[in-house]
Amino acid sequence: MILPEWTIAELNEKMESGELTARQVTELYLQRIAAVDKGGPYINAVIELNPDAVETAEGLDKERKAGKLRGALHGIPILIKDNIDTHDHMQTTAGSLALEGNVAAKDAFIVKQLRKAGAVIIGKTNLSEWSNFRGKREVSGWSSRGGLTRNPYALDRSACGSSAGSGAAIASNLSVAAIGTETNGSIICPSQSNGIVGIKPTVGLLSRSGIIPIAHSQDTPGPMARTVADAALLLGAMTGVDSADSATRLSKKRALSNYAKYLDLDGLNGARIGVARNMAGTNPRVTKIFEHCIEVLKQLGAIIIDPADVPNFDKLEQTEMDVLYYEFKADLNKYLKTLDANVRVHSLEDVIRFNAENSDHVMPYFGQEHMLIAQEKGSLSDQKYKSALAKNLRLARQNGIDATLRKYKLDAIISPSGSPARTIDLVSGDANNSDIESTTPAAVAGYPHITVPAGYVFGLPVGISFFAKAWHEADLIKYAYAFEQATQYRRQPRYLPTANLNL
Repeated sequence: MILPEWTIAELNEKMESGELTARQVTELYLQRIAAVDKGGPYINAVIELNPDAVETAEGLDKERKAGKLRGALHGIPILIKDNIDTHDHMQTTAGSLALEGNVAAKDAFIVKQLRKAGAVIIGKTNLSEWSNFRGKREVSGWSSRGGLTRNPYALDRSACGSSAGSGAAIASNLSVAAIGTETNGSIICPSQSNGIVGIKPTVGLLSRSGIIPIAHSQDTPGPMARTVADAALLLGAMTGVDSADSATRLSKKRALSNYAKYLDLDGLNGARIGVARNMAGTNPRVTKIFEHCIEVLKQLGAIIIDPADVPNFDKLEQTEMDVLYYEFKADLNKYLKTLDANVRVHSLEDVIRFNAENSDHVMPYFGQEHMLIAQEKGSLSDQKYKSALAKNLRLARQNGIDATLRKYKLDAIISPSGSPARTIDLVSGDANNSDIESTTPAAVAGYPHITVPAGYVFGLPVGISFFAKAWHEADLIKYAYAFEQATQYRRQPRYLPTANLNL
């Protein structure tokens, strides 16, 4: 089914003029999901549809006729990752059969904000089970409840985890935009691998309450869209101080409800941008694209400081994992305890037992080593946890990103977002075949990070990353938008069976 890649602004114009209604728009996307996601090339990005979506859209049409407009998202279809609570007729399972049948008692805070803004939540997206924090040989985009999500640019390639469904869905035009979540790379990687824009915000800008967690020191939801403008609109709609997430208190005087005012074509003029050469890897094809991007930035008036390496970016892996194990056990137990008595599991120990007892269905390709290690950890009062967290923040913040920004007087840092999508391997799992590292420093620091399409390698998308200090989303949006509008690199996927080596 052919459907234009409408932006939020274009849909607003069509609904305002009466050319389309929210109901018609919603039905068109539901038809597109049926044709492309569940038929045709079979992307399998959507794990569940919202049976109330059309009715919700009709209600918003009535509001529009009555002159009540909620804002830019009024009547706009959105997809939500299946680790985010929605209090409706949809489940929230993190892709796990252990949580099959779990219907949230209330909306996650960001879902409440989206509904208040007039968004129509049309469904949930598939993900890497438990957000890629179950086994050491995970297959990105696979879950025991949802199956395997594929990359629409080449169907034998990974959509990348853990927000694989959100990335593949938006690349495939199954909705206008989607919400993903990230602990380390789970918004940035699927966005760059599927040729779209992804914003990983400052930890605390958006509430995490009502989201199945990995680790509170790094977890954050964020928007994924085909354009910077759409991602910016979605980001602003979700901000707000949430009493159930203490981290959001820090956003009170820093968050904006409107990031669209920073969509500036001249946004890079005079900006001091550092090139993190030591994070850029050695893939010659990616390097060629990255060098061209640097030239574009110069032409747009940016002051390029090259190199501007980020120290300690490669010294975080072990202590980051220590922190994630401790926080995963504590945070997941806290979330699971709140679930209805009819849900099968109420602790990490219960999940591990369920997985073992149902291993043929739950663990046909990889195990649950991460969960087993986490279960053996102590409490968050353990000195080992406290020391690891302090080390992480020191290396990622003051002796990492902050040091680079300060040394070179930078406004932002750039690097390639990653390598082209890897081949799906159900036998051996994900293989880290890239020496490009764009996500860990900002993820561990809790700092904002944006990826924008930058080019293609044999038809597979790659992106450019912009990251900076906490609460600088507006600046990053400004830089990313100026780059995007000057280059217009994104092109629609072709659903090829494999990468096109003739490109």
